[in-house]
Amino acid sequence: MDVFADRAEAGELLAERLRDLQAPVVLALPRGGVAVALPVARRLGGVLDVLVTRKIGYPPMPELGVGAIAEGGEPVLDLPLLARLGLQPSSVAGVVEAERRELARRVRVYRGDRPLPELSGREVVVVDDGLATGGTARAALRAVRRAEPAWLTLAVPVGARETVYALREEADDVVVLAMPPDFRAVGQWYAHFDQLSDADVLDLLARGRGEVSP
Repeated sequence: MDVFADRAEAGELLAERLRDLQAPVVLALPRGGVAVALPVARRLGGVLDVLVTRKIGYPPMPELGVGAIAEGGEPVLDLPLLARLGLQPSSVAGVVEAERRELARRVRVYRGDRPLPELSGREVVVVDDGLATGGTARAALRAVRRAEPAWLTLAVPVGARETVYALREEADDVVVLAMPPDFRAVGQWYAHFDQLSDADVLDLLARGRGEVSP
């Protein structure tokens, strides 16, 4: 049932679809998106970095996302879902602040003191390993849009059809290799979908900068 052997293969296939882009800034959503983005950046001669995002969870059930936040952006909340849960945006203010702190910590882990690459006037590609609800991707795209890139592309190997359609309003282009009608979870479309650690992310980023051998 899987479509891709692993994230690296998915990235190679995605790079082929993106070949018309010229030396873009490739921003991966960690952790899984970094493994997809590395071959994309290499094939396109682009700059690889991460764009850190955090899910904003429903307080009684944190695994249920009611929004997300990305570095450089503001919280993006699912207002219809909040209303169905009987909540106001102020109801999750404490969660938002906690996630801001965790986001800042993860930025330090992945990038240290390095700033994001300059995005203004550049072609920018936001990459993840798949789209389920799309909450973190939406937050990421809005954060990047604030930096005024010349062209903004969202690129993923696989995604839920309704999510892909909804995110087309957030980017100049959305490139998705597969939108299976029976999509349930991103991992079901990969033969190998191991969870990545922070150390794995740092290794992939170092390879992207040419600091270690491929």
